Amino acid sequence: MTEEITDNQSWVRRMFRNNKVWMAVSPDGKALLKDGKVLLKYQLNQDYEYWVHEKSVQDIEDKGASPDQKKASLKKPGKKIKVSREQEPPTPNEEHPENTIYIFTDGASSGNPGPAGIGVVLKCGDLHKEISRYIGRATNNIAELEAIKTGLLAIKNPGFPVRVFTDSSYALGVIAKGWKPQKNQDLIQSILDLKNQFSDLAFIKVKGHSGHPENEAADRLATSAIKAVTSKE
Repeated sequence: MTEEITDNQSWVRRMFRNNKVWMAVSPDGKALLKDGKVLLKYQLNQDYEYWVHEKSVQDIEDKGASPDQKKASLKKPGKKIKVSREQEPPTPNEEHPENTIYIFTDGASSGNPGPAGIGVVLKCGDLHKEISRYIGRATNNIAELEAIKTGLLAIKNPGFPVRVFTDSSYALGVIAKGWKPQKNQDLIQSILDLKNQFSDLAFIKVKGHSGHPENEAADRLATSAIKAVTSKE
């Protein structure tokens, strides 16, 4: 689902989930609101923005913004901003029930195929867990799938609502969209079997390398797993 905003606006610094973000405001300095939500982005130069609940955003004193950042924060009138709801960060709402477990996954392969690693970040309330593991020689697609499988296996109670975030169109397609895989059938089937154990499980596509904190963390965990092994060779 895509929304568009064409009003004149600028961006101001705010705090969201312990991260500094930019919030869209009108020329008179008031937050742009839509159904009780405000528009955020993590970096001024990123391609997408998020709608989040207004109450989840706090004021901060932005002393660190450079003159170039402040200049770049002004948007010209009439410029359209595309907002994809599938890229909204994990904020408790009607799509993300209370006590939801969030899994952010990424896989990396140096050579594709080549030395491969996985990164997984799990969050639920104040709980936070990270997994970084080398999986040997594999393709990037296999690494992406292994990361998702590892994240699901880390959950001990499948009765909790779970949201899995991945930047892999391939993984999302074969796991959640019914694509018929030509390769990796056994691995995919094992994930589908795991999927059936959960009472409330959804997969969400995010854009990779675009400033999403947990997705970036999963990427670092995957690549660091590779470097930890290959640097010794």
